[in-house]
Amino acid sequence: MAMSDTATRIPEDIKTAMKARDTIALNALRALKSALTNAAIEKGSLSTVLEESEVLAVVRKQIKQRLDSFEQFEKAGRAELAATEKAEIEILSRYLPAALGEHELAALIEQAVADTGASTKADMGKVMKRAQELAEGRADGRLLSAAVMQRLG
Repeated sequence: MAMSDTATRIPEDIKTAMKARDTIALNALRALKSALTNAAIEKGSLSTVLEESEVLAVVRKQIKQRLDSFEQFEKAGRAELAATEKAEIEILSRYLPAALGEHELAALIEQAVADTGASTKADMGKVMKRAQELAEGRADGRLLSAAVMQRLG
């Protein structure tokens, strides 16, 4: 099975960051790499190959952790630490595919509703699962869920 494109890019980007002595990128990428290793182990073993969607889920989780830290540092008035988190978020965000536009999102939800034969809010779970598969990590979970709820409501 082929490795996800994103997963193959990371070691290359780590080498580039090392050569450039870019410590912020290096920290973000090394953390991402070990989170991916952990995800592979959780899924099976160290040699387990993650799907692209799973890799992107790990990237999103890493970004979310930094967003949380960023907010905490901002509140605490620790501008320097907040700036580091923000810089790492920007580095990690490069791995995310371009987000879906409003029309693409609406079309995707229609497709998910059609695929699942959903008609009421009770079908929310089924539609969300299908919509996430169709979105392939190109839509924020909260956005997706709000749009699905509105459509089923």
